[in-house]
Amino acid sequence: MITTIDASSRLDKEDYLLSNMQQSNRPSAPNQLLIEVFQDCIFNIKDHLSGTFLFLLTDEEGVLLAMDYSRNLEAIVSQSPICLGMYFAENSCGVNAISEAIAKGCPVYLPPEEHESPLFQNWHCFSVPLNVGNETLGYLDVSTINADMKSELIAIAKLIPADMMISYQGQLANQAAEQLSKPLSERQLKVLELISQGLTGKAIASKLKIKECTVNHHKKIIFEKLGVQSSSEAVSVATRMFLL
Repeated sequence: MITTIDASSRLDKEDYLLSNMQQSNRPSAPNQLLIEVFQDCIFNIKDHLSGTFLFLLTDEEGVLLAMDYSRNLEAIVSQSPICLGMYFAENSCGVNAISEAIAKGCPVYLPPEEHESPLFQNWHCFSVPLNVGNETLGYLDVSTINADMKSELIAIAKLIPADMMISYQGQLANQAAEQLSKPLSERQLKVLELISQGLTGKAIASKLKIKECTVNHHKKIIFEKLGVQSSSEAVSVATRMFLL
């Protein structure tokens, strides 16, 4: 059942997050964090929007993770096929703003007449990739059936992703710091940095002017602290933890 929040009610933020958002069952940890960031950002702006709007969040493949919409859309959305897990790829529901953003790898505005799916043939839609570095985490789609609101929502859609990704990276770094009960020393971080550059133990020893056995000892401690078994795993985990 799709639920929305009455703008006139006095629910606090926790109630809002529990009742207002659509979430997929047991999303992966990165997707769960993305959903939470989406929730926070939408919560901060939706009360300032007076027109008709629909926010969609998908994963990197275009699968719907969460959504929110204006109160006057409740009946329309509840009677439509739009639901969590819906796949917005072109081969599933025709050309739409999300499928175009996936195909082109950049923000896309799609007017009503360019949608193939009858679901969106009255909608002005703007979809934006959510990127961290070179990785696309998902897509944000902001839509309206009110042409007068189109410019406002496009402006919002251009601003929200930056806030979402800053929040996402910050929370990810905090989670990583909590998981790393024993922080790496300055020398261990330096060894890890050189490992990430592809240097051998011998080359690292020469660069740091230490013995190769000392480098190996540092690597052993680094692997233990990161919970990994190899240099490639260490670099991968450390990158996700923003240690590199």
